[in-house]
Parts: sequence; C-alpha cells; structure tokens
Amino acid sequence: MKPHLTRRGLLGLGVGAGGAVLLGACSDDGPNPVVGGGGENAQPAATNYTGPNVALAFWNGFTGGDGPVMKALVDRFNSENPNIKVTMNVYEWADYYQKVPAAVSTGNGPDLGIMHVEQVATNAARGVVLPLDDVAASLQLNEADFSPPVWRAGVYNNKRYAIPLDVHPQGMFYNKAVLEQAGLDPEKPPTTGEEYLAALDKLKSKGIQGHWATPFPFTGTHQFESLTWQFGGQLFDEQATKPLFAEEPGVKALTWLTDLVKNGYSPKNVAQDADLIALQNGKAAFNWNGIWTINTLRAVKNLEWGVSALPTIGSQPAAWAGSHNFVQFKQRSQDQNKLQAGKVFINFISKQSIEWAKGGQVPARKEIRDGAEFKALPEQAAIGSQIDNLHFPPSVPGIPDAMATIDTAVNEAILLRKEPAKALADAAGKANQILEQNRKKYGG
Repeated sequence: MKPHLTRRGLLGLGVGAGGAVLLGACSDDGPNPVVGGGGENAQPAATNYTGPNVALAFWNGFTGGDGPVMKALVDRFNSENPNIKVTMNVYEWADYYQKVPAAVSTGNGPDLGIMHVEQVATNAARGVVLPLDDVAASLQLNEADFSPPVWRAGVYNNKRYAIPLDVHPQGMFYNKAVLEQAGLDPEKPPTTGEEYLAALDKLKSKGIQGHWATPFPFTGTHQFESLTWQFGGQLFDEQATKPLFAEEPGVKALTWLTDLVKNGYSPKNVAQDADLIALQNGKAAFNWNGIWTINTLRAVKNLEWGVSALPTIGSQPAAWAGSHNFVQFKQRSQDQNKLQAGKVFINFISKQSIEWAKGGQVPARKEIRDGAEFKALPEQAAIGSQIDNLHFPPSVPGIPDAMATIDTAVNEAILLRKEPAKALADAAGKANQILEQNRKKYGG
C-alpha cells in the first residue's frame, strides 16, 4: 500500500505538469516482563489466550488493495480464537493519525492499531501507545528475528513501543521494452552509478528520457533520502538534535537528481505520479518507487516490466523504506485480558505475514523472508533483498515535522528554482527551528 501523506503536504509545493494525480492508499533495551506495565494484576504475555471472551477494536489505514488481505487475516484469527473477537476499522491514514490520539484522550480509543514507524515516537511521547517490551520478551523476539534497522526503529526512550509487521522499501522498476529499444539488456538492469548513467546516455541517444525526476515526496524525496544514505550521509544525527541532510552527501544526492533534468535525462516540471505513468506508457525506462508499485504494474495489460534493488549510485547500498508496525493503545482503565488477547493477535498476524507479503509487502520477520513461499514472490523478494540496507528516521517525537522541510528543498531544487546546496541549507535552518520546538514540546 502506498501510504497517504501524513508528514508531507503536497499543496504547499510547486505544481508540475505532464501527468495525472494518482495518489493511492498507503537495540532492544531490555524487557518489561509483564503485560500493561506491571501491577498486582499483571499477567505474563502468552502465545495463546484462555481467558473470558473479549472484543478488540483494531484500527488501521489499509484503504487500498491490502485492506481485504488484512481483513481476511483478521477473519481467520477470529475463527481460530473463538474467545477473541477482533473488529477492524479502516480510515484514510491522514484521518487515522488525527482520530487515534483524540479517541485515546477521551477514553474511546481502539485496543490495537498499525502505525508507520516514523509516527511511533511521537505517539509514545504523547502517551497514546503502550510499551511492548513484554511482547518481545514473552514471544522471544529479538533483533535477529527481524533485521537491525527495522527492529531498532520501534524503540523510543529505551522502551519498545512497536512490533514490526512489514517493510515497504523503494526499488527500481524498469520497462523491459524501452530498454530493448535502446539496445540494453532487459534482463540485466544497471546496478552501479556508472552503469546507470551509461544506460541513460543510450536511452537519450534514442530520444528517451529514461528517469523522470519528480519534485514531489512520492517519490522525489524518497529518492533523495536513498541517495543521501548511499553517499554516506544521514538526514539527522542519532538523537535528531540537528539536521545533517544539507551536508556534502545530501548536496551530492540532490545534485545527482537535479542533473537528471539539467542533462536531459528527465523532462522539467514532472507532475505528481507522471514518472510512473511515463514508465507504463513506454516514455521512461526507470522509476524508483515503493513496493506498492508492484500491484500497480501487474494491473497494466501487456506491460513487460521488472524490479530490482536500487542501483548503488554512491559508495554504499541504501534505500528508503517505510514500515507498518503493531501498537497497543492506552486505555483509561487497562483490561489485562484485552491486553493479553491483543498480544496473541499481534503474534498471529506476524506469523501469517506471508499472506501479507502476497498483497505487496516485505515481511519484517526473517523466518518468513527466508522461506520458500516468499522467495517464490520474485518482485517482493527482489526488493526485500535490501532489508539490511534500509534506513528509517530517528525515533524521536515530532520527527515527521522536521522531515517535511526536506520535501520543500527537493521540490525547489528539482524544479530548478534553487541550487541544491541553497535549497538544503534553507531547509536545514527551518528544521533546526522545528527540532528546538520539539525538544520544548516533548522534552529532551
């Protein structure tokens, strides 16, 4: 699923031309060995539930094609656990992130939910979600069961608040017919910066602008972030006390993207999603996009396409990714039976995540990714090969607000309104102000 913009506003950015809008649906620091944070009535978390009948409200933003997949998993869980009734409510992500804190504050919040990893720390600091160290401990889950960047992303203030369900990384999608048209091997897409630029030159010689550089968050900002990490940089320091994206690696990354336009490998003023439309229509060869694009391209008749890990343009492999995570919500009066039943549900869905993968995701659990069923999904497996090279924002409250400044810089530079270094420096100044405001707002 292509997640909705929750930290990035498109309306305030420059509007490009050339396409229709296709915005779519979407170290562990030690266990706390009891459910719900302790107390005399606390129970150990378990892999099964034998208590009285309970009803659980499960909220998420799976409004796209992944919604029915999750609903089927919920139905299966209910049929196998007659003493637990899970009801799933689905909202647009932008609405979801407004509704959840409001509902929790009034005592009407759901029991369980899904959150994108960059939202976890903010909601932990607000007291919206509960620590889940006991889940990890009782189910004997640790970093080795997932992958280091995915697992560590759910920790805030030395406590775990999220259990990862999946990752949805960026990959390189390519039109095989267009590659053949330029005399390139459609079964061997470029893997290095040199190979990539050589391919773009060949495409250009045939009148094809091979990589359309988009000035929008989906996926221009994501491409910038991937490239910054590839060039050895970071977006922020580990505790998000200062932005680092305007340093040399970030400037290199944004310069590489703007040079696509300046050197004629991309048209100017590319509209939202026009880059993906161009790939489908045979007007572009490459599109760096999220894993949700698999299902989009599968629906296009007679399109010959493939997908691979991102080429390594810089000195090291790296890719942007999002991640859906399970959370449990704070209640005015914690029901230990509900908490325990909720943990059984989280474990069940996590272990069935091969079905989730078929809907267009990379399972977070290593045992699922290493299994034959996942390896038999060639597109997901290709993107999933990047699992240990994925990056996430620092687990700091309010980080989405600071990251929104990057969107503006990418937009201004790719639209050739500002030079990359200037655009990034201006954005870093604004990000510094936001980070300072966040420290006062959330503490730290």
